[in-house]
Amino acid sequence: MMSVLVTRPKHQAGSFVEELKKYNLTSVVFPTIEIRPTIGWTIPDISVYNGAFFTSPNSVHYFLERLEDEAPEELEELKKIKIFAVGKTTAKDLANYGIITEPVPKVADAVNLMQGIDAKEIHGKSFLFLRGSLSLGIIPAAIAERGGTCDSLTVYENHPPDLKATETVKKMVNDGDIACLSFTSPSTAQNYFKAIGSTDIPSGVLVAAIGKTTANALEELGITVDIVPEYYDGPHFAKAIAKALSNE
Repeated sequence: MMSVLVTRPKHQAGSFVEELKKYNLTSVVFPTIEIRPTIGWTIPDISVYNGAFFTSPNSVHYFLERLEDEAPEELEELKKIKIFAVGKTTAKDLANYGIITEPVPKVADAVNLMQGIDAKEIHGKSFLFLRGSLSLGIIPAAIAERGGTCDSLTVYENHPPDLKATETVKKMVNDGDIACLSFTSPSTAQNYFKAIGSTDIPSGVLVAAIGKTTANALEELGITVDIVPEYYDGPHFAKAIAKALSNE
């Protein structure tokens, strides 16, 4: 059986591992990023906003978890405004709280999300942006360009984890025991190659990126990306990896 390196945060790796199993692919889990809640922020008055943006399941989890603990009454206010989500998984996680989102773009990234929103829906209105510490700031910039205002709230932080297994993984890749390196964010890619100490990819090893933003980050490191799924989510990512490996 072929093995795929999974670099997702540990708490998110399990679902992707299960998707890979459907295609008889084994996983080597090597988290290159750790997600932690940001401390020191409070739930804002949701009623002052016309809409809110969630760009990842992490933003949903950490914001709604605190909201339920500190200001559960704000959940009803959140349901009254327009909610925008990047990706089907993010939208699904919001739905678990009874929150209905605007249509999700086929290409799940911030650029395509903003391109699909009419400027009239932004101009003169106020929005809340729930973000991680490494957010690129695409959404607030696009809102400002269209005459809207945006408050950004960092609800989780990205940290490089303790990479004790680095040498083991490095040897597995170099020995041909891993057929594909998979990355689900720019930071998973950047932290992996920083830990390994080289951007050289052994012959025959494929590189997979879950979306355009991650692919761009890899290309900036000088790495050729072999696999990008049609839809930017775990199930389609696993399917694209399996298809590419079956052709090897």
